[in-house]
Amino acid sequence: MRVARLESEIDFNGWRLAARALRAEGVAPEAVVWTVQRELFGEDLFPPPCGGGGSAKLVGGVSPSQDSSNPTRPLRGHPPHEGEGKSFSVPKAFVDLAETVILHRSPERLALLYRILHRLERQPRLLDNPADADVAKARDMAKGVGRAIHKMHAFVRFRLVEDVTPETYVAWFEPAHRVTEAAAPFFARRFANMNWSILTPDACVHWDGSLLTMSPGADPADAPSQDAQEEMWRTYYASIFNPARLNPAMMKQEMPKRYWRNLPEAALIPELIEKAQSRTETMVAAQPTKPSDRVLKAALKHARDGSFGESNLVNLEEVAAGIQVCRRCDLWRDATQGVPGLGPAKAALMIVGEQPGDQEDLRGVPFVGPAGQLLDRAMAEAGVDRGRVFVTNAVKHFKHEPRGKRRLHKTPDRGEVQACRWWLDAERRLVRPKVILALGATAVQAVFGKALPIGKTRGQRQVLDGDAQGLVSWHPSFMLRIPDPEAKDRAYAELVADLRLAWKLAG
Repeated sequence: MRVARLESEIDFNGWRLAARALRAEGVAPEAVVWTVQRELFGEDLFPPPCGGGGSAKLVGGVSPSQDSSNPTRPLRGHPPHEGEGKSFSVPKAFVDLAETVILHRSPERLALLYRILHRLERQPRLLDNPADADVAKARDMAKGVGRAIHKMHAFVRFRLVEDVTPETYVAWFEPAHRVTEAAAPFFARRFANMNWSILTPDACVHWDGSLLTMSPGADPADAPSQDAQEEMWRTYYASIFNPARLNPAMMKQEMPKRYWRNLPEAALIPELIEKAQSRTETMVAAQPTKPSDRVLKAALKHARDGSFGESNLVNLEEVAAGIQVCRRCDLWRDATQGVPGLGPAKAALMIVGEQPGDQEDLRGVPFVGPAGQLLDRAMAEAGVDRGRVFVTNAVKHFKHEPRGKRRLHKTPDRGEVQACRWWLDAERRLVRPKVILALGATAVQAVFGKALPIGKTRGQRQVLDGDAQGLVSWHPSFMLRIPDPEAKDRAYAELVADLRLAWKLAG
């Protein structure tokens, strides 16, 4: 029996070197015992306590300025030393898989990876067989690690440490797998201008504005128990909670209960669920906000005599009233109300989305549903003040189809976009933005009058009438539908970058 000892639970380099040597000697998988040499993790290796002073282990070659397309690759291997045995090659896909799987908490992962490695010599296309039990188990582990990284990105909540200079924030988090080091560069990029530490039972990661460092795992008592921001989190969560779309099973899938004890807003969830039915009934029974008699009279006159020239609408209030009585297409028949744009009468930046969603249709306000919440977060990270931005949609009524008790979004067709473009042009004429950011294909069609490939044209300035500049980016609802956490994070980062550019161009 051979014993292979690693320096840590996520010592991929040690596993790779040991596996290479064992495989070169022809050692069978069942003849190997994989273990972690825990005695190496004493004070000599990691001298400072978590969050304390002194030296700490540097995260392997990771800089927040480097945009890694694979955040689960924090450790890199080195060429074999003399005497390690003859070399052999394996598919790159296996190396990528192994680097991710080693972060899983399963005690079987090391033996599983060596078993797959051992089989690859005789079955070079083994990884192409999704029905193979070993491959399927390894891929499931990799998916679990990816989900754990995504949940860590979503559910870390920083708290301000009192009486510490410079201002420092600390978060306690319990990841499902050993992903602290892999998830760390995301936070360094996202919170580059503040000092912070994330404490977990496995390891702690620290950022001082320029360098990421690691130290040993910590205890919940090492993190602040609460701060003034917690009430803000609770207020924010209560305001965005949509009782009409409550699906407890889906909610627990997206926000597993294992994370609730570390989320300040989670204390509100039981009460919000309990009152969801009555709140939904109240929302449905509420009548749409009515414009003043003067404005409504003017809007009805436009609708009756066909005087829809833009010059007839002198302010945004008249535009909003006109949208409520608009019959230029048939979308008004199934919508609760029209949803006009919202923002300052003169805004340097206008953001145009696709159409109202379920919650926007009920409340009569753009970007207040899940996509709007994601946009709010992206705007905050980009330094964009939403109060100084005019937000609207290419189409002003909610296009949907019933599915049980739910109303599912349907994409507006070209005719509906063209019919509603008159209202968008009226908003543009009155607001006179310097920059228009179109989110999603429908908005691009309405703003530019033609289709543009978002992936290829985002970040590029487009010329618009009236000396305005146009930009395109992903719609937040697109990100909500992306199943791959890495792709979702990448699209979100691109949206933040596009918002930052639009804000800069708007001056």
